[in-house]
This record gives sequence, structure tokens and C-alpha cells, in this order.
Amino acid sequence: MPAPAVSRSKLVATAAYLVAWPILQLWLSSDWRWVEGWLFGLWFVALCAGCIAWLYRKDPALLAERYRKPGSGGQSRADELIVYGLLLGFVAWIVVPPLDARRFGWTPRLPTWVEAGGALLLLGAAFFLFRSFSDNPFLSPLVRIQPERRQQVVSTGVYGLVRHPMYLGACLMFVGGPLLLGSAWGVLLGLGLVLLLMLRIVGEEKLLARELEGYQAYRRKVRYRLVPRVW
Repeated sequence: MPAPAVSRSKLVATAAYLVAWPILQLWLSSDWRWVEGWLFGLWFVALCAGCIAWLYRKDPALLAERYRKPGSGGQSRADELIVYGLLLGFVAWIVVPPLDARRFGWTPRLPTWVEAGGALLLLGAAFFLFRSFSDNPFLSPLVRIQPERRQQVVSTGVYGLVRHPMYLGACLMFVGGPLLLGSAWGVLLGLGLVLLLMLRIVGEEKLLARELEGYQAYRRKVRYRLVPRVW
């Protein structure tokens, strides 16, 4: 069966959606010369566009899966609520840093080395996020089993380091982005999103251990969920 295609109209809408977030941040900052804002916006758009372009050429079936709507494909109601919680948290995570760091100055200017550390975290985030897509052809945005795609356990690449490398990349992004932008309130929001991802991991692993053949053996092989030697 040929891989389902994602329409050009969806791709155009996605491009507009991606560009809108950094534009919104710069507008909220009231400073269109905000260097850190431009750096984060360029990083965000380049990473998302690069992942989509790679999937469009190399794995169109996974790209189509990434467009699956919440609540479909057997996703549980609990995970659907977590997805909507992550979406709302993401919006706050985008909106608060420019208000905090630039428009209202709630957070005093962070040292340059702290912002540089945030940039390094974003580089790590880009690595784990892209590699997760390239290593795992079953990387659905929903916690579900995919029998129609003959889902199998993936244990190679970054999945040989931790069991949830995409979430690791997201966690690095949620903390690194606000650090680069100089927003302590953004970091707090990012940590809240990290906790929500950890909650999702617990439920996801219960489902995978129960219904995906080979996952129990994979858990014994790769011991850590998110951070090596920590958790």
C-alpha cells in the first residue's frame, strides 16, 4: 500500500503556522531588533521545516501520521487531555518570554553565559528531535499502537541511549529556549511542560509494555526513560 500523502495545502498551512510563532514573539517583545528573539525564531523554523522536509522526502507515511488528530487511532482520553495540556502550555511558553524579557522586564537581564547555555541546549534539542524522527518510523504524536503500520520496537540510534529521545529533545527545548531569550518565567513554564511530558511517559510505557511485542525486553536493554543515569 502506498504511503498516504500530505496535501500541499496542509504543508502551506503548516509553513504559515510555523512562521507565525516567532513573528508573534517579536511583536509581543515590542522590539523587532531583539537579537535573541531572532536567533530563537530562526532556530525554531529551521528545525521544524527541516524535519518536515526530511519526512516529506524520506518517510511520507510518518509525516501523514504526524498530522493525525487528537482522539483518533485509539488514543486514550487521558492522553488526549495531556496533548491539549501540552498545546496550551506551549502557547504560554511562546507568549510569556517576550513579555517577560523585553516588553515588561520582569526578569533582570541574565548573564551572557546563561543565554549561551540556553543556545547549547537548543543545539542538543535539535539533535535529539531530528534523530528521533529519522530513527523511528512510528513516532506518532499520539500515544497509541499502530497495527495498520505494523509497528515494531525501535532500539537503534538515539533509542539505544534513552527510551524517549524525542521527549528529551523537547525538554531541552523547553528549558533552553527561555534561557536564550532571558526569561525566568519562561523557564518555569518550560519545567511545567517537562513534568507534563514525564507524566505522559509513565502512561505511554504502560501501554507499550502491555500491547507492543518486544517492548518489555527493550526496557531491560535500555534502562533509562529520559535522562541517562537519572530517570
